[in-house]
Amino acid sequence: MAAKKTVTQGAAPVEPAKKRVNSFRPKKYEDHEIVDADSKVVGHIRVKPSGILWSPRNGKDWYGVPLDQLAEFLEKTGKKQTK
Repeated sequence: MAAKKTVTQGAAPVEPAKKRVNSFRPKKYEDHEIVDADSKVVGHIRVKPSGILWSPRNGKDWYGVPLDQLAEFLEKTGKKQTK
């Protein structure tokens, strides 16, 4: 492997420009469609780092709750599940 070459201009050495690389940006949220036993859409769930949003079937509005409130609600009223 070749060593990096530095270019000197005057008294201070100058490093060569680094190659820029394209990358993928992570998604900011995940959408899931909720269907019932008859495969009819019940609503949509959007999971974000800051909270959970719900939109009813054919709804244009989203209803949200912060994660800390959701966690508190689930711990108080939820039934224990296995993964």
